[in-house]
Order: sequence, then structure tokens, then C-alpha cells
Amino acid sequence: MSLRLEHATDTGAEITSGRTREGTRGHPPCTCPRLGNGLRADSWEDGSVRASRNPQPAGRADARALDRSILTLAVPAFGALVAEPLFLLTDTALVGHLGDTALAGLGVAATILHTIVGIMVFLAYTTTPVVARLLGSGNRPGAIRAGIEGMWLAAFCGLVLLIVGLPLSAPLVGVFTSDPGAIDAANTYLSLSLWGLPAMLLVIAAMGLLRGLQNTKVPLVVAIAGFAVNGGLNAVFIYGFGWGIAGSALGTVIAQWGMAIVYIVIAVRAGRELGVSLRPGIGDPRTVFSANAFMVLRTLTLRASLVVLVWAAGQQGVAELASLQILLSVNSLIAFTLDALAIAGQAMVGHALGAGDTKRVTAISRRLKQWGFWFGVILAVVFAALAWVLGYVFTSDTAVLSLLPVGFLILAAGTPIAGFVYVLDGILIGAGDVRYLALAGIPPLLVLVVGVTVVLQLGMQGAAGLGVLWASFAVGTMGARALVLGARERGTKWLVPGAAR
Repeated sequence: MSLRLEHATDTGAEITSGRTREGTRGHPPCTCPRLGNGLRADSWEDGSVRASRNPQPAGRADARALDRSILTLAVPAFGALVAEPLFLLTDTALVGHLGDTALAGLGVAATILHTIVGIMVFLAYTTTPVVARLLGSGNRPGAIRAGIEGMWLAAFCGLVLLIVGLPLSAPLVGVFTSDPGAIDAANTYLSLSLWGLPAMLLVIAAMGLLRGLQNTKVPLVVAIAGFAVNGGLNAVFIYGFGWGIAGSALGTVIAQWGMAIVYIVIAVRAGRELGVSLRPGIGDPRTVFSANAFMVLRTLTLRASLVVLVWAAGQQGVAELASLQILLSVNSLIAFTLDALAIAGQAMVGHALGAGDTKRVTAISRRLKQWGFWFGVILAVVFAALAWVLGYVFTSDTAVLSLLPVGFLILAAGTPIAGFVYVLDGILIGAGDVRYLALAGIPPLLVLVVGVTVVLQLGMQGAAGLGVLWASFAVGTMGARALVLGARERGTKWLVPGAAR
């Protein structure tokens, strides 16, 4: 397929009151008139019309239309989203066979990097709803300009973080562990990986632009290519050249910059086609910084949970810390899998609000919640069944392997809740309800702090200590988020239609 930044028009037709509002690719919208004598015109996906005396119930037709829209966005989004955790899983699997010290070092460095990148995820999460609303209101050039501004902001933030991060890498690593071998491995991985930060932030911002344009297929192609390059380079650098954990970091950095360059080319071509300015800029500074500040606060509370979790495991021992790294890597894959539905929610909710269609937003929200929960149930069954064998993919260390089955079972127990939570998060992000999302992160963090305090005060270690620690996160924080976000979604304050919130 051509890597062009274009609006995906095959997201399914909205069916309302016996007519469709969107056409399919290559066909005009179908007005689906009533034909008289009890006959009704129903839309085929190819734009043709048929007559039916016994039409499908409107509710079922609406649900199927929404399902098509969700899947058209979510399936490609899944492939793009899992690129990041697959990078980490690849690193974990390859580095894990170097020993528990290297794996523990990777866990510390990855936590720091993911905290930084996680905080900067606002580059996508504020760009997507803005672009989607502008597109829904009919302003496509404005939508593309908003995305380009997001990429300029990403480039600036990435450069600043690189300059600041290099001298701070060693002190940051020392906060998480006192083991000399783990410290050395973490410093090596982190100092090299920081050079890929500007590229990773550019990728995040560019994906926000494409998601807002209802296009998740291009990010899928880029992600597949990036993952293939990353895996191949890491294997060669780690084992072929004997560079160890340094080779893992270098391979990932090269893959990240390759992806960033592709996105830059796509954005520049799209801007030139519509005569959109490519000059540096971020739009209205007050609006941008207000929205981004709330999203940063939201992300800080979420990332603080992971930092507290890793710190607590580091106090227990190297085996617990290494086990937690594997659990977090698998959890990242699950999270990004479920987040594919959330990305569909962001794009669809933002577009519908831009068009002023709050009824469609409500229908999207209801359907996505069903998808999120039941998909979480399916994932839970899979990981529960693999609990006793999955660890061998990542390590051969017996101490680590003895701790993993309990962790995987706890992870499975929390996955249905996570499916519900991630979808709610995507819906509210798509609506631009960033202030509430920022405050909603505090109760879950408090739940985790209580669990960590219990573990450390009782001196719990081994499977019991790691189990309680992990349950506080995988079940406790997810349960708290489900309650807080669910309460908001049931109201109407987040439903604000228009080209801007």
C-alpha cells in the first residue's frame, strides 16, 4: 500500500433512522430512501441498494455498523501499538538469556525510558482528538496542520530530554538498585537508548495525527517494518558481534530513527499536497499547554505506579526484580492490545463530536465497553492457560521461573478489568476530557501505595511478596480506575460537541 497520509473512508457506514450517512470507498453516500409499500432501502457495503420487506432491527444493524468501524480502526491500530512492547519483549527475550543481572539491568533502564516516553504520550493523546474533531467538522487542512504542529513539539521535547537525560542516567539508575552488575547493565542500556528518544517522540506524535485522520493502516506498515529491523539487528549485535546489552539498545535506536524518518516524509508530503504550512509552530500556546499539562499529570500518576512497583521489587531482590520485568513486558503487550480498542474510541468519538453527533458518541461508547470487557476475558483465559510455561520464553534462570506462574495468574485475573478500563480511557481522551482524566489517576496510585506498604512492612519476599505486590497493581489499581472512569462516563459532562472542546 502507498504510505500516504489519507483519511480512511472505509470505516463503515453509520446507519440511523433507515439511512446511511457515510459512503464506502469509491462510492457516494447512500441516502437509502423508503420505497413505499412497506419496503425499505438498505445499504450494502459496496454502496448498492436493495429492497427488503423484513429489514434487520435497527439496533442490531447499528451495532454491526459500529463493529465494522471499530474493527477497521482497531485491527491495524493493534499492529502499530504492539510495536513498542514487542521491541521490549524482543529485548527481554534476547537479553534474558545473558543472565538475571543483565535482565535486571534492562528492567531498570526500561522502566526509566518508558516513564519518560509514557509522560510524553500526550503528544499522541492530545493530537488525536484535536485532529479528529477538525476532520469531523470538515476542516481537513486544519487537521493536518494540527498534526504537524504536534510533530514539531515532539522534536523539541525529544531534543531537550536527550540533553538533560544523558548526565542524569547514572544517578537515576542508582535509585532503583544497588547491585553493581545490574547498575552497570542499566547504565549501558540507558545511555545508548536515550539517543532514540527524539525519534520515538516523533513517532508518537505522527501516530496521533494519523489516528485522528481515521487512518491506522499506515502506522501498521511502519510498525511491522520497524519490528523486523529491530529484531534482526538486536540478534546480530547481541550474539553475532558479542555486544551484549549494548547491542540490544543500539539495534532499537536504529529501528526507532528509521520509523521516525518514514513518518516525517509522509507528513511533509501530505502538507504540501494541501498547501499546509510546514513551519515550526504549536498553534494557540495557552490551549496547547493547558491540554498537555493535564495529560502529563494523568500520565505521571500512571507512570508513578510503575516506578513505585519496580522500586519495591528492587528492595526484595534481583530475582523478584527480574521476574517483575518479565511480567511488565507481558503486561505491556496486553495493554497495547487492549489499547487498540481505545485508539478506535479516540478517533471515532472525536470525529463524531466534531460533527456534533452526540447520539453516535453514546452508541460508540456502549459498544466499545462490551468489546473491551469480553476481549479482556479471552486474553485472561489464554494467559492463565500458559502461566506455567510462558516464563521459559524469557529466561532459563530457575529462581525467576519459580516466581512467574503466580504472577501470570494474577495478570490473567486483572485483564477483563483492564479491557474495560482502557476502553473508557480512550473514550474520554477522544472527548478531550483531560482535566478529569488527570485527577482520576490519584485514587489508583493510592491503592498501589497501600499494597507496597503492606509488602515492605511485613518483609514479604519470594512468590508471596511478589504476588501481593503484583496483585496491588494488576487488580487493585485497575479496579480503582474502573470505578473512577466508569462514574464519569455514565454522566454527560464529558459530551461536548463541536470542532473544539
